[in-house]
Amino acid sequence: MTPSEIQSIKQRFGIIGNAASLNFAIQVAAQVAPTDMTVLITGESGSGKESFSKIIHALSPRKHGQFIAVNCGAIPEGTIDSELFGHEKGSFTGATEARKGYFEVTNGGTIFLDEIGEMPLGTQARLLRVLENGEFIRVGSSKVQKTDVRVVAATNVNLLNAVQEGRFREDLYYRLNTVPITVPPLRERGDDIYLLFRKFATDFAERYRVKPITLSADAQQELMRFRFPGNIRQLKNIAEQMSVLETDREVDARGLRRYLPQDQSSNLPMLLGATADGTAPQGLSERDLLYKVLFDMRRDMTDLKRLVLEVAAGAARGGDGGQAQELVRQNSHLFTNVGNSLSVTPYDGGARLSPRPTEPTEPYIISTDAATDYEDDDEVQRVEDIPHETEEESLSLEAKEKEMIIKALKKHHNKRKYAAQDLGISERTLYRKLKQYDLE
Repeated sequence: MTPSEIQSIKQRFGIIGNAASLNFAIQVAAQVAPTDMTVLITGESGSGKESFSKIIHALSPRKHGQFIAVNCGAIPEGTIDSELFGHEKGSFTGATEARKGYFEVTNGGTIFLDEIGEMPLGTQARLLRVLENGEFIRVGSSKVQKTDVRVVAATNVNLLNAVQEGRFREDLYYRLNTVPITVPPLRERGDDIYLLFRKFATDFAERYRVKPITLSADAQQELMRFRFPGNIRQLKNIAEQMSVLETDREVDARGLRRYLPQDQSSNLPMLLGATADGTAPQGLSERDLLYKVLFDMRRDMTDLKRLVLEVAAGAARGGDGGQAQELVRQNSHLFTNVGNSLSVTPYDGGARLSPRPTEPTEPYIISTDAATDYEDDDEVQRVEDIPHETEEESLSLEAKEKEMIIKALKKHHNKRKYAAQDLGISERTLYRKLKQYDLE
């Protein structure tokens, strides 16, 4: 596809930007549109996935048929089957008349299933049958009906992880993922950020009948550095706020910062296993993340203790035992197992860190010569052999989680509903954890 053809599609559907990853996604959408292949669009929330579903429908032979966008995460689990496949009169309480579902209404058209990862497992099985055979059954009916619908799905979660966790059917994943399209997040689109801001600022200026907002050079750089976890949707909201609230129509970097949420600037260290934007990995609970932070703090404290001992050893090796002793005394709060009264006794090749004579605690050694053999000295320990200071306690997140689940079940007399509420998780998640830890 030529650049002029891609540009024509952008103008037709109001897509702003020139990022290579964006152009590639548009090219794939245009190439697959004339076919009836199922398409899976992946991308973060607010990145514009629905626009690609409209491109696929408008450039397909089904463009004269109906197009319906369905947010699977916004429909309650108890009614999603009825919404998608319809129901018969009297099939459930409140079903006062028969109703056609989306797959029946859009026969010959395209249905866009947004947030497909939130679809319940039972509904996933029904959807798989539609994709495989074009067949479905209304809720409360036994009659098999046919439909000719093209399915375009979208998700902002990793479906492969959901498959491994048992939240998404593997066969449905591979059936949906016939042609994958990845929509890039806004932070990876470079200069597109400022182009989009200018477009939104112009649109809101016309709506509110004011002069368009412009950004100074330093403000443009500040805008480009922001990560935009909410992607295009967040950028549009910021442009609207500034168009309404700013009295000075040219905004500098300082003025722009008032509209950029500081708590979303990723100033915190990235968690172990976190995604590229610093968010928590899929499947980790808040308690798991707290454990990780605590373990990291413990590791940092251990490293700090080791550093103090090494510096004190260097001072002792240089013949300044008083400086070594003062250094350790100033940092005595790090060595809780030997108290606050510490002394450093020089010896050949290093210094001995020990409590005052009134305390029976075994002496510690600051080793300065890695080649020295201390194995014959019962009183001497190398820094790396000091217990409590450098050895990390072996703690398992799974063991802690299993222990808390057992406590919650005992507390509520094995009533899963109340145990799940106490743990802050869903009953379905608790059931999966019980199977995982063999707690049936």
